[in-house]
Amino acid sequence: MTTSRRIEPASRTANITYAVRDVVALAKQVQADGMDMIYLNIGDPNVHGFSPPAGLIDDVSEAMLSNRFGYSPSSGVPDAVAAVEREARAKGIDTIQDVFITTGGSEAIDLAIAALIEPGDNILTPQPGYPLYQATITKYVGEVNPYRLDESNDWLPDVADMRARINDRSRAIVLINPGNPTGTVIGADVLKEIIALAAEHNLLLLVDEIYDKLLLDGRQHVSLASLAGDVPVVTFGGISKSHQVPGLRIGWGIVSGEQEAVTDYVEAINKFLRARLSANHPAQCAVPGALTEAGLSHLLGVIEKLTRRRDLTVNMLNAIDGIDCVKPEAAFYAFPKLDISRPDSEFATELLRATGVVVVPGSGFGQDAGTAHIRVVYLAPEDRLVEAYERIDQFMKGFRRS
Repeated sequence: MTTSRRIEPASRTANITYAVRDVVALAKQVQADGMDMIYLNIGDPNVHGFSPPAGLIDDVSEAMLSNRFGYSPSSGVPDAVAAVEREARAKGIDTIQDVFITTGGSEAIDLAIAALIEPGDNILTPQPGYPLYQATITKYVGEVNPYRLDESNDWLPDVADMRARINDRSRAIVLINPGNPTGTVIGADVLKEIIALAAEHNLLLLVDEIYDKLLLDGRQHVSLASLAGDVPVVTFGGISKSHQVPGLRIGWGIVSGEQEAVTDYVEAINKFLRARLSANHPAQCAVPGALTEAGLSHLLGVIEKLTRRRDLTVNMLNAIDGIDCVKPEAAFYAFPKLDISRPDSEFATELLRATGVVVVPGSGFGQDAGTAHIRVVYLAPEDRLVEAYERIDQFMKGFRRS
């Protein structure tokens, strides 16, 4: 018998990390030792008592009972595609060239990047930003080209820094609006600056608007593509967060801009769509009802809960010596700054071991050199958030002394 040869993984996997879930293995070890855990690391509403609207569940159940288990069209169930397009047009996006339904917003992001870049190309990504973009760009042997979000200006994009990062291998700019991990809502004036920059350098805009319905304090969201006219944009959305169904894995991409400019790119995306057959057929049947006025009526209660939990989070964290937290305007994330002399990865690890509170180190999202942050998900019930922040307060005193 011969000895089996070792199977070597592809070199492109070496630098792929995903900070949001990378902490889970350690958390499970600590939990197994009997620690009372408070998970503030993953934006999963269902874990914390949020439930999807009953009508959405009824629509999926009816689809399943109607035996809608066959493959759907590769771009999505026609009713779902039409519903996404109607909502996009209602937002003012009037140069739509294609709509495709995907297995969560994550697949839409993957397809858009896969159809765009060659090895060595780069995409500008926000720093801090959702780590899926960095992982996906790396997977396709591209280069991550981070631009700065300005913490002193409520985490808005630093457009001057963005401009300085563009080079002859740049292909696109990623914008996350509302922001993850910052909860920032970018207004029309800044969006117009970024559109003009993309047009000047012939760059595609990849715009993540998955949290566009979770707006706090009466903030209004402007879809970038509604301002972009003929400038090519792919807008990502979905129902995972707004309707508390992340496990259904239904999202979408909307390609807009001048038809001639995006025709070949749209076909490239559709080649990938056809190759993977289709997204989950019964789950797509939730989309038409979810995007109606009735299907959005639950959001008032959701936003009331998130506002209370956001306010509690900001007030308690800012009361801790050594923590400074910019007030989020949307979604359910905060990205507080830590005044510590050691890496935030050490802070998060030692916090978990000592207190059972699970957060994600800011280094997993990118940040200015010499700074330290953590991302906090404030979905948990208020009493558990209070307990978590009290534990962080006590831990912080000892960590700073050390």
